[in-house]
Amino acid sequence: MSVDAVRAYLTPFGLADKVQEFSVSSATVELAAQAAGVIPARIAKSLSFKVGDRAVLILAAGDAKVDNQKFKAAFHTKAKMLTPEEVTGLVGHAIGGVCPFAIKDTTDVYLDQSLRRFDTVFPAAGSASSAVELTCDQLEQCAQNFQGWGDFCKGWQSQP
Repeated sequence: MSVDAVRAYLTPFGLADKVQEFSVSSATVELAAQAAGVIPARIAKSLSFKVGDRAVLILAAGDAKVDNQKFKAAFHTKAKMLTPEEVTGLVGHAIGGVCPFAIKDTTDVYLDQSLRRFDTVFPAAGSASSAVELTCDQLEQCAQNFQGWGDFCKGWQSQP
């Protein structure tokens, strides 16, 4: 998948023009924050897990960490991150550009409540040098295979 696929996916939502491509890497939370000119917490990082034979993407604030107990309570299994190969195979994007747009049907998408602190957040847009600025409502409306909001993370509550 690619930035072009993400742009095409976002077109029916009227959001394709919000995709930003950078001349520098945005493959990590820190790099993405620098590229977008925002604090790291506003980066909507995509955390990829395996649950049964499916991928589960949890989009969380850049300063949040998955809470293993909350994950197990929600998905009835231990949190097991996907390998880079599994991410590409099950989700359709390579590490660094994983996002909830233009993904494979083998992926379910959840949004973590840590994102709701911000007016807008920045998920990746299909490459390791792209992002798209969206409100949480826009993210919810256009996230493919969206399953719901949840409380999956820790470590962000004391952050601004």
